[in-house]
Amino acid sequence: MVGLIDLNMTEEEEPTPSSRSLLSSSSSSSASTLSASNAAASPPVSVCLELWHACAGPLISLPKKGSVVVYLPQGHVEQLADSSPPAGAAYDRLPPHVFCRVVDVKLHAETATDEVYAQVSLVPENERGIEGEEDGELVGKASTTPHMFCKTLTASDTSTHGGFSVPRRAAEDCFPPLDYTQQRPSQELVAKDLHGFEWRFRHIYRGQPRRHLLTTGWSAFVNRKKLVSGDAVLFLRGEDGELRLGVRRAAQVKPSSAAMPVLCSQLPNHSSLSDVANAVALRTVFNVCYNPRVSSSEFVIPLNKFMKSLDYSFCAGMRFKMRFETEDAAERRFAHKACDLHIF
Repeated sequence: MVGLIDLNMTEEEEPTPSSRSLLSSSSSSSASTLSASNAAASPPVSVCLELWHACAGPLISLPKKGSVVVYLPQGHVEQLADSSPPAGAAYDRLPPHVFCRVVDVKLHAETATDEVYAQVSLVPENERGIEGEEDGELVGKASTTPHMFCKTLTASDTSTHGGFSVPRRAAEDCFPPLDYTQQRPSQELVAKDLHGFEWRFRHIYRGQPRRHLLTTGWSAFVNRKKLVSGDAVLFLRGEDGELRLGVRRAAQVKPSSAAMPVLCSQLPNHSSLSDVANAVALRTVFNVCYNPRVSSSEFVIPLNKFMKSLDYSFCAGMRFKMRFETEDAAERRFAHKACDLHIF
């Protein structure tokens, strides 16, 4: 079961989700008790695009509907290599790259693990008809960066008897201000996850030395999401002031790429590699799935980025830089040296 985010809806067109909460607040001890029956009955809702991109990582960008991109079959096959049957004749029928126009983009979140992935619908375009085309804006790229922090969980953070320790600067940036005139400043936080479910936490400033902690409600969240040490949790506050909450699984416990075909096969109009080959030959619409947390292979590239890459000539011994994502969701650049080249 997956949650669905339709990127082609404007904010005015999006249905307003009914007020829902998976948490019972009948008493302070059960403020974060999950209501499974409400969860089962609730329909999928649109989720903050900033949160989806935060969970996907800083290096991920998706094309806008109507923009021109280049589909690279080799990168697509690399993402499916460990879990799909050999591409065989279907791959052999595909050209090295295909110019396409984006027909539709939908973002998804797997209910059980909160893993994010996308379904992109493409239609092949004639190379001569795309001259002078623009890439268009990237989906989910906001004009301003939201207030956000990401923390890799420690053993103490995932302990059933502990709480979540929040860095002071992060708490002051993302959370509503506390009243520090109180002896033990505290407040209730309400944060929505990718599926629109509300989680309630008690935010308190205490201890020696004093620190920010999430106490009541945190253990219920850890247990429900099955978080372990090494996973990461992120909070962000958008321009509307609403607090959002996301999860990023550690590398050793992330679903393998074997889960990708299962997730994609549940989507309507899912295209196999053979379907893609037929669609390219007939110039009809096909759909591809992309999971940014499974593989770093990009196979839907903005047109301008692809065209610029053709201007570079690579040779052995050439130095280059690549972007990588670190555990704290930050972006880093590292220098490398090309040792050998293989022409395909």
